[in-house]
Amino acid sequence: MTAIKSVAVIGSGVMGSAIAAHMANAGVPVLLLDIVLKDKPDRTFLAKGAIERLLKTDPAPFMHPKNARLVTPGNLEDDLAKLADVDWIIEAVLENPEVKSDLYKKIDGVRKAGSVVSSNTSTIPLHVLTGGQSEQFARDFMITHFFNPPRYMRLLELVTGPQTRADAVDVIRDFCDRNLGKGVVPCKDTPGFIANRLGVFFLQSAVNAAMDMGLTVEEADAVFSKPTGMPKTGVFGLLDLIGLDLMPLIAKSFMATLPADDAYRAVNIAHPLIDKMIADGYTGRKGKGGFYRVNKSEGGKVKESIDLQTGEYRPSQKAKLAAVENAGKNLRALCETDDKIGQFAWRVLSQALTYAASLVPQIADDVVAVDAGMRLGFNWKFGPFELIDQLGAAWFAKRLLAEGKTVPDLLQKAVGQSFYRVEAGRLEYLNTEGFFRPVVRPSGVLLLADVKRAAKPLLKNGSASLWDIGDGVVCFEFHTKMNAIDPDIFALLKKSIALVGDGKGKYKGMVVHNDADNFSAGANLGLALFALNIAMYPAIEDLVKQGHETYQMLKFAPFPTVAAPAGLALGGGCEITLHCAATQAYAETYIGLVEVGVGLIPGWGGCAQMLGRAFGRKKRFGGPIPPVAQIFETISTAKVAKSAQDARDLMYLRDTDGITMNRDRLLFDAKQRVLELAKDYKPPEPLVLNLPGPTGRAALGLAIDGFKMLGKALPHDVTVSKALASVLCGGERDFTTPTTEAQILEMERREFMQLVHTDETVARIGYMLKNGKPLRN
Repeated sequence: MTAIKSVAVIGSGVMGSAIAAHMANAGVPVLLLDIVLKDKPDRTFLAKGAIERLLKTDPAPFMHPKNARLVTPGNLEDDLAKLADVDWIIEAVLENPEVKSDLYKKIDGVRKAGSVVSSNTSTIPLHVLTGGQSEQFARDFMITHFFNPPRYMRLLELVTGPQTRADAVDVIRDFCDRNLGKGVVPCKDTPGFIANRLGVFFLQSAVNAAMDMGLTVEEADAVFSKPTGMPKTGVFGLLDLIGLDLMPLIAKSFMATLPADDAYRAVNIAHPLIDKMIADGYTGRKGKGGFYRVNKSEGGKVKESIDLQTGEYRPSQKAKLAAVENAGKNLRALCETDDKIGQFAWRVLSQALTYAASLVPQIADDVVAVDAGMRLGFNWKFGPFELIDQLGAAWFAKRLLAEGKTVPDLLQKAVGQSFYRVEAGRLEYLNTEGFFRPVVRPSGVLLLADVKRAAKPLLKNGSASLWDIGDGVVCFEFHTKMNAIDPDIFALLKKSIALVGDGKGKYKGMVVHNDADNFSAGANLGLALFALNIAMYPAIEDLVKQGHETYQMLKFAPFPTVAAPAGLALGGGCEITLHCAATQAYAETYIGLVEVGVGLIPGWGGCAQMLGRAFGRKKRFGGPIPPVAQIFETISTAKVAKSAQDARDLMYLRDTDGITMNRDRLLFDAKQRVLELAKDYKPPEPLVLNLPGPTGRAALGLAIDGFKMLGKALPHDVTVSKALASVLCGGERDFTTPTTEAQILEMERREFMQLVHTDETVARIGYMLKNGKPLRN
């Protein structure tokens, strides 16, 4: 077996169907099977219904609706023999060993030799699943535990047995890594594996402490969110998301399978309030509400929180915690704060981190796997052992001893040092024997963080840096707040382009990339609003000109430039990708020109580049108006791609641009693209387009007026849309008169500056900065 070319998923429930969808996202044909419902005339009712639900689900399991065509519905009675045609069979049925055992015997009777079978179980040990099965089945079997939702959660826990074939493990690991974008973490065959074992313990400890210490749900969530590097849902928000009724089921499984002396048994405390909430249907977001709910009264929607002491709901109040504010990013300072909040933080962290340290190597071979499991499975910014390093292993152990608590052996080995260190530019971790070993990256993984550990930047200022990433390729990184584009980024980008030179010397090309969650939120609106409030219009106009000049230098550089975005790439962040010779985008890239939301139009060449892509498409309607109308719709409605695949439809990405499924492989893939382009690179010619002129502007104007009559466009929407239409149509130029790229940029600058002079645009910018959403005016 050398590759996975087709997959079957058995079980079309929430997880099974979503796993099938993500296989389709990878371009792999999927057979989705489920049982036959005797009371339904359609014998494939369940699988067909699952696909229909997937297409309606938000957030979308499919990266593009067309991917649903790769999922073929079927049933286990009529279509079981089709399993002989697939390379990998994933079981995602009821968490019942008997049901699974019977199914496995049926699968084993029809599957082809060398195919792999895996279970998505999160509770049943592998040795139980393979019990009573054939020897060959055991050799071909493993557990592949996906996290929900599979498209968005990067963790895949991989559990193998003593009989599992090594070559099968290698194939599945590689496929899940490269094709599905997973961080594949090897786990021991223990209850809950890594992430659920530790995550559930942490959540239960936090709930216990909050109730015992009289905290509000808002206070608890304010501590265990951004201040501790955890998702903004916090503790109680996360429980609402996953479902309160799921926790007792997990607890029952853990209590039945964990060792008698496991620390989880001490924290598994039933709370009458939570039992009552579940009984009354308050199971979280999927029910009437949970610890938080939305009360739809006559006065509108009011967010409410439950009082953990009385069980009554009250309007939610944002927690303002002095301990959190004073500690800042200093986790130890937070835990040392002698008030209720500091004591709460210490109690929960000390329990959870001690538990994690006590379970290595029981649940995983090393701390690297455990930290990866919590980062990828629970979206923690730092894993448990990275958090201990922040506290200081010696300080942590000393405080545990002072409180009469046991210090795990692994933690004791870290006293006087740490769990991670950088030695000779390489990241190392402390193994279970107390020695440091290098953190090994898989082949094809290149992280900018690793580059930074080993070298100093070639160029740097407060907003950006230039790094040598090897083989004659440099990486331009911006690192402002939200990676907003500002004048210092333009200044360093110009210097970086000059440093690379003609691409024939030491350096061959450039990648534009950063390792933040979001590539760029666009222009620095705070800087723009400051200038507008004191009427510094020349400064704004100079910023527009700087953007035009810099991005044009990037586009026409004599060497290849490749943008490698991930996460949000909005406004000016989108525009920088539009000017690069190619883009290698992470699959979860949400890119768009959203300037209309703040009363503006793209001001750094976005209009011109999008026009060039629309007119350059081989398959398009004839005449100048259809491509202009398509771009007008995209920009005027601030469409943001919901994935990199969707970005191709919107022309933010070209058909020739690449998509990387695994975030950790993005920089390496972009670098390879630079090297490929550098072999015979020639910069593009400036755009020359025949735009529709006043005729096109009139046609778009009718559409704008129609939206206004329907109430879909407010007065300033009309003003902004007509300014955009003027630029896209070429102003007063007739279709017979070619319009150059420079002329489009000049029109863009002129219309942009007219808009910044309006009070409505200034109001939109201010509202966006204050509230994080657009003002309708």
